[in-house]
Amino acid sequence: MILVYKILGGKIFIVNRFILWMEHIAIMKKSLGYLEKIISGDKLIESRWYNSKISPWGKALKGDVIYFKNSGCEINVRARIDNVLEFSNLTSDKIWDILSKFGNRIGVEDLKDFFEKIKNKRYCILIFLKEVEEIKSFDIDKKGFGIMSAWICIEDVGKIKI
Repeated sequence: MILVYKILGGKIFIVNRFILWMEHIAIMKKSLGYLEKIISGDKLIESRWYNSKISPWGKALKGDVIYFKNSGCEINVRARIDNVLEFSNLTSDKIWDILSKFGNRIGVEDLKDFFEKIKNKRYCILIFLKEVEEIKSFDIDKKGFGIMSAWICIEDVGKIKI
């Protein structure tokens, strides 16, 4: 962790606190088959669509590691973030533009159907994946992150590994 200090009037203030890298756990809806598409290389971008800025908004950075798991299953895939794009103040036109440009790499098969599900979202984050690999599966303890959390940001996944 790096701390950035500012000295004003002889007092020291912490301006920013930076963690050099973060690890993430992305929990996928198994019925959509997205994890299998990530493994096969058919899904190169993980997308999250929200009505408010929640994780991983502002937390996912190039070089970070993402662990993937289907809901109710163990973690079994790891990837590195190659790039991140964040979009705010979305309108239906902006959403359609994003889907038109990135939809095939997001793993969306039916753009119109997917659009109908997300057309009222206000925020989108696109996380470009690289170095995708299957790993020895392991489980995690999600206590403290919320039972419905679909994305967890943590300094070290090992801290919640079971």
